[in-house]
Amino acid sequence: MKITEYIDALETAGRGLAVAAAEAGPDAEVPTCPGWRVRDLLRHTSMVHRWATDLVVEARATYQPDGGETTLNGEELLAHFREGHAALVAALRAAPESLECWTFLPAPSPLTFWARRQAHETTVHRADAESALAAGPGPVEPMVAADGIDELLRGFHGRDRSKVRTAEPRTLRVRATDTGDVWSVHLSATEPPRTERGGRATGPADAELGGPADRLYLFLWNRLPVGAVTLTGDEEIARLWRETSGIGWS
Repeated sequence: MKITEYIDALETAGRGLAVAAAEAGPDAEVPTCPGWRVRDLLRHTSMVHRWATDLVVEARATYQPDGGETTLNGEELLAHFREGHAALVAALRAAPESLECWTFLPAPSPLTFWARRQAHETTVHRADAESALAAGPGPVEPMVAADGIDELLRGFHGRDRSKVRTAEPRTLRVRATDTGDVWSVHLSATEPPRTERGGRATGPADAELGGPADRLYLFLWNRLPVGAVTLTGDEEIARLWRETSGIGWS
């Protein structure tokens, strides 16, 4: 995806999050984030947006701690979220492609990293807000979802800190039936998952997850149950993913 496409996805997701949050109300429980209510989701995402905006606008060369969450509630909180989201979108649109600042996953450039990361941060949290509604999480544009699967598997879970481990070597195949993208995730006891995409994602697999890219995306981010996708092979691998793959804020 292009930088402009990431920013468009971020803008769309943030607006959708705000609409769902307004409809659900600040007291509504967020089923995909146990213990959270919509106000907690808005406070967290607002903090992340402001943190990322500062890193980009100030071209911070090193990690900077976040500024903490607001205590606002109700309509004031929703306005605070919308303001921070709009500021992040504007900052990314205005940033030069030559931007140099701190990042934490491999990317072609810092600007690409932050546009991509915030697009997916906000898309996943849009699904959280929608989970507070009766209809549940809505669809994600297939191109965005496929890119998000790649960021999760090859980015987040390519790091040593990934806790997804198996006692014996195992391979999980992820196949998006609408986009044609395929990933093979090689699991072991001592190394972080090693993921191959596309033509290299061949050979036998111990389990395969299949379905539209957006359902796979939300399942892999633990926002949908395994029944939302098609699982063949070793069900233990899907259970292991659910229990050990969570990405927390730190």
